[in-house]
Amino acid sequence: MFRTLLAMLMVIATFWSPVSLAEGGAKADPQKEIVQLAGPEFWREVRGGESGYTVATGAEAGQLINVDGQRWREIRNEWISPLGLIFLGASAGSLLLFYLWAGRIELSHKRTGKKVMRWTPFERAMHWFTAINFLILAVSGVLLLYGKHFIKPVAPEAVWGSIIYAAKVSHNYLGPLFVLGLFCMLVKWMKNNFINKVDIEWFKQGGGILPNGKHPDAGFCNGGEKIWFWLLATVGVVVCVTGLVMDFPLFGQTREDMQIANLLHGIASLGLFAAALGHIYIGTVGTEGALEGMATGYVDESWAKQHHKLWLDEVQGQSSSQTTEAKEQQST
Repeated sequence: MFRTLLAMLMVIATFWSPVSLAEGGAKADPQKEIVQLAGPEFWREVRGGESGYTVATGAEAGQLINVDGQRWREIRNEWISPLGLIFLGASAGSLLLFYLWAGRIELSHKRTGKKVMRWTPFERAMHWFTAINFLILAVSGVLLLYGKHFIKPVAPEAVWGSIIYAAKVSHNYLGPLFVLGLFCMLVKWMKNNFINKVDIEWFKQGGGILPNGKHPDAGFCNGGEKIWFWLLATVGVVVCVTGLVMDFPLFGQTREDMQIANLLHGIASLGLFAAALGHIYIGTVGTEGALEGMATGYVDESWAKQHHKLWLDEVQGQSSSQTTEAKEQQST
């Protein structure tokens, strides 16, 4: 009996299975499913940047291809990179030509030997802390942007790897320190850098940088120094903010946010570096006695009278007033 029942079930299964499979195949054609999920229209939408649904979570999880990344790459490599190199080259070249034509701005009178304090120890430490970080960031940034074009083709692979790794690490870790230093400088010297009528006259006379030209009067900061200050307060702040956005991608930044930050960071950094070359030139080889002030904190009285006469008059006036008060207190 059992054998007869088993034989009947096998016969039924033999005739029923092909029919069932055929019916199932008619309902769900694998080839048709593939066409629906991965056909030309599907990939056309993906390549166009259309977002869909995925099991992943988080920002932009449904976008399989980031088409804006290619646009970012083109703008960075075809526009920002070459234009930045032109600006840096033009800045350095123009300063070299100016130095060959005009030479260093010498003191018009002999040094008196009398020293005037211009920068406190704290101000000098703050300046050099920020300046050194800026120079390291500038050099490492240039290496990251242009090193693959000029160093990689001629350097051994191990040397190139060490150079670019050091540039990346120093750029990432010193960036926040530069932000701190710049913030302290802006707060400390803000009150000395508002443009006034004296600065307008200073600009009209070319800042006294022309050979045999009369050096215009200036207060604690001249017009050129104030322009540099406000470049730091605007362009420099853009560099800092965009750098922090890329340095700390932990606050929900999308790929588009990072790409925009990268482009703005590149433009602002290259522009600021080109301008900084002028500031460095004037503060070192371009002007006699300028570096002494930031190195020692003191400047010669002749230098102060030539470059910052109004400030010197104010300092000497305060000194005379304090001397008079001291004498009056002693007499009483």
